[in-house]
Amino acid sequence: MSTAGQSHRAYSRAERISDGIVHVAGVVLALAGVPLLIGLAVLRGAEPAALAGAAVYGGALILMLTCSALYNMIDSKRWGGLLRRLDHSAIYVKIAGTYTPFVLISGVPATGLLAGLWGSATLGTVLKIAAPHRFRWFGLGLYLAMGWAAVLAGGGLLAGLPAPVPGLMIAGGLVYTAGVAFHLWERLAFHTTIWHVFVLVGSVLYFAAVLQMLAAAPSA
Repeated sequence: MSTAGQSHRAYSRAERISDGIVHVAGVVLALAGVPLLIGLAVLRGAEPAALAGAAVYGGALILMLTCSALYNMIDSKRWGGLLRRLDHSAIYVKIAGTYTPFVLISGVPATGLLAGLWGSATLGTVLKIAAPHRFRWFGLGLYLAMGWAAVLAGGGLLAGLPAPVPGLMIAGGLVYTAGVAFHLWERLAFHTTIWHVFVLVGSVLYFAAVLQMLAAAPSA
């Protein structure tokens, strides 16, 4: 869940413990919630597109939270570089994966938006893997642009979603964006823990939005 890079200030033991608690909570919630989400889709007899969207979203959510937990909780000089690459790359996958069910379930013609998001996720992943210490601000900007894509370029998608899905999406985006300020505020004690709390809250809001989409999705 880290975005632009890890703080240069040494973390205290209390900071590491608090951050670990947030990560464990996030992974546990995702591992419990995603099967329930997909199970709901199956029980409701959801169309294949809805089931695929839920699966892509769930896989992307678990991937991001797991990669973040590994990177932030394992202090290893040998594996730190690889874990950082995976952590930062997984955020792009999670953003694109989050939009996937909204496009597939809504029936709104927004394949161009979805293709652009997955293309951006691919670009961001390549940059993070090949040059993890470069393009810091470009990478951060790409995260934010992808996160707000529905507002910037997908107005038709938002208009076609059932209430209260658009409100939950916008609320989640605002929480994520507000959290970035704490992520960048490296001199603030517990700034990483605070940032990850914002990410967890934002993830819960988007999970609720996907749940509402599946509840409103037509059966096969």
